[in-house]
Amino acid sequence: MVHSIEAPRVGPQVSAYLDDTYLEQVDTRVIAVGERDGMPWAAVEHCLFHPQGGGQPADRGWLDDTEIIPVRDRESGLVVAMAGEGGSVLPLAEGQKVRARIDLPTRTAHAALHTAGHLVEAVGRVQGWEMVGSNHFPGQARIEFQAPQADARLTDPEGREELTVALRAAVAAAVADDLRVFARCLADGRRVVHLDALHAAPCGGTHVRSLGDLAEVVLPTLKVKKGRIRVSYTATHVSYAATHVSYAATHTATHVSHTATHVSYTATNRSR
Repeated sequence: MVHSIEAPRVGPQVSAYLDDTYLEQVDTRVIAVGERDGMPWAAVEHCLFHPQGGGQPADRGWLDDTEIIPVRDRESGLVVAMAGEGGSVLPLAEGQKVRARIDLPTRTAHAALHTAGHLVEAVGRVQGWEMVGSNHFPGQARIEFQAPQADARLTDPEGREELTVALRAAVAAAVADDLRVFARCLADGRRVVHLDALHAAPCGGTHVRSLGDLAEVVLPTLKVKKGRIRVSYTATHVSYAATHVSYAATHTATHVSHTATHVSYTATNRSR
């Protein structure tokens, strides 16, 4: 499990998704209800759902048997559950007991990509680069850097491949060492995610327990455009890669479609 020193709170809401990446369900209660753009929402005390943000997609989840989409409400700061496409959130009342549940294979896939992004950032910083952008979405994952000082290797294909090989080796070594991943909440409220002693950065995303949980970490040759160094990458979670097909067989056709997309995505990257 990836634990913070203290589970972050927004008012009465506990951000349980940050305290334990692998927590699949929790019994909790409704603490607020409201509307957003004319659509009803409900917020629960122990929030299991990661909303889209920080370059990471939202979790797929349910309140009891109703599928929801988690969204950060600007006014309250709460993560609220809204209806999925074509669905509706059942009428809920404050104080009502509910069971919150996430699609754990999707969660671990997102956590693997986000953690791998931190690792790519770490090895890029070893080269003296500064991160200027990131994206941890499946099929779009990348870290963008800028080099404060000129590096001749960035100007020709052989040099870029040489740098990519160095990044791949550093990533592989960190994964082989199974560096611990953990989070600390600072006194000012910031949550900082650590890859053992290798790297630390403020982050509100979900992460794997240790780098040994990462599988199929692939870095195509980096690209340089308009002064930015783009390092694309892919990664999966070791247990997710082994279990997502059987998990999908017990769920809805929508989830089967999601799984097929993931399998196609993985196969495409293996062929590169």
